[in-house]
Amino acid sequence: MSAALSDSEVERYSRQLVLPEWSGEAQARLKAASAVVVGVGALGTPAATYLAAAGVGRLALVDGDMVELSNLHRQPLHYTPDVGAPKAISAAAKLGILNPEVLAEPFTVRLDGHNVRGLLAGADVVLDCSDSFETRYLINDTCCAEGVPIASAAVQGFTGLVLSVRPGESACYRCAFPVSPPPEAELPCRDTGAIGAVTGVLGCLQALEAIKLLSGVGTPLTGRVLHLDLLDGLRTLATVERRKDCAACGESVGTSDSG
Repeated sequence: MSAALSDSEVERYSRQLVLPEWSGEAQARLKAASAVVVGVGALGTPAATYLAAAGVGRLALVDGDMVELSNLHRQPLHYTPDVGAPKAISAAAKLGILNPEVLAEPFTVRLDGHNVRGLLAGADVVLDCSDSFETRYLINDTCCAEGVPIASAAVQGFTGLVLSVRPGESACYRCAFPVSPPPEAELPCRDTGAIGAVTGVLGCLQALEAIKLLSGVGTPLTGRVLHLDLLDGLRTLATVERRKDCAACGESVGTSDSG
């Protein structure tokens, strides 16, 4: 795909092109980029919206769930008539209307160990918008093995966190969270509750991290975890270092086979 910008694209992206930190080269990098959004729900819908609006050339939307009425207060790409439709298809349709310059491809499957490499193949960045620790570790381990950067976010109640990963350079998700939390930390939002504005904030921050990773503009949250308590407006930024014994990116990974 050519990275040259058309006249209509220059007009569409004019408000970001005028930023002193931005450039035509940065915009062209977004146009040439491919992003995979895993989970098109509370985090994935705002994240995908702002990636499409910003001009990321290809968005692969991975989600095997159907739209439910209870989703609509926090998943803004899905509308009332979409109830019962596949989330990936619903989201792709809206993104195609928002920005026809972007290729939004729906994949109506649940990511697992059998399809993860195929779904993430060729990505320039993966947005982990999943809702289980098992899937987060699977995405992290696969991206570390394939050298694909990750923008990851998670939300529970009024709190959330964001971090970015450059495999081989910065701490990965397993470095930050080497042990899965107890089962009560993974209760679904039907039990813990959710406010749409909170998931929207985290999803937008996740999109911004992906844009920084793709464009080379700004400093991504690599080696750092940003934790937000949006009920009280508190912000914590923790530094995370790579672990030599990490099962995903540690020194021994990939060295066990002698050929």
